[in-house]
Amino acid sequence: MLDFERKEVNDMAKIPKLIKALLNFSNALPEQLLNQGYAVLKGLTGNANFTTLPIDLALLKTTLDAYSAAIADARDGSKKAIALRDRLGGDVIRMLKGLALYVELNCKEDMNTFLSSGFQPRSSTRTPAQPLDQPLVLYIDQGKSGELLALIKGVRGARTYDVRWGPVGADGATPASWSMKTAAKTKPSISIDGLTPGTTYAIQVRAYGPLGHTEWSDSATRMCI
Repeated sequence: MLDFERKEVNDMAKIPKLIKALLNFSNALPEQLLNQGYAVLKGLTGNANFTTLPIDLALLKTTLDAYSAAIADARDGSKKAIALRDRLGGDVIRMLKGLALYVELNCKEDMNTFLSSGFQPRSSTRTPAQPLDQPLVLYIDQGKSGELLALIKGVRGARTYDVRWGPVGADGATPASWSMKTAAKTKPSISIDGLTPGTTYAIQVRAYGPLGHTEWSDSATRMCI
């Protein structure tokens, strides 16, 4: 590696990661947004760490007070009051987003300084992938002659589904051999054709997700006609 390339890589490694503010406005109730706004107003008022704010705190306070009154008025279900509440809520969100960006850029990567603003930090830890639930063959319908239709209960987080089938052995024994197909989704029912009429088939399903495949489900059986 050339010296200037090595220096560039080293410089990039030294670039700190910004502390990011938690801005979960889309999931917040009006009262929660109001409380967050007042917390930021309190945290930034007279805060020596943040002296060149892009939003006038007096304007933020006026908007929050009006928003608080609008929340109370909207409880009677009036469309006009609800519209005013939502409009003021949008104003509060825009102000908080502007202040959050300013705090992120000016907290000097110090968590205590960041927290003094009244904002909460966004978690930098990703939730690890979880094992999938077990998919099931809920029911098998008859399609055209030589075809069975498997109704599958899908599971959250699955990327694909493997369905396998085979002729049931004597006295209900597990199939000696299986055929398999992969489907991206479970609806509509998964078609299995090319079967022999008069033969009883066992059908199983498994799902594939971030951690790999689930176990094969219990068999569902039906005679094909």
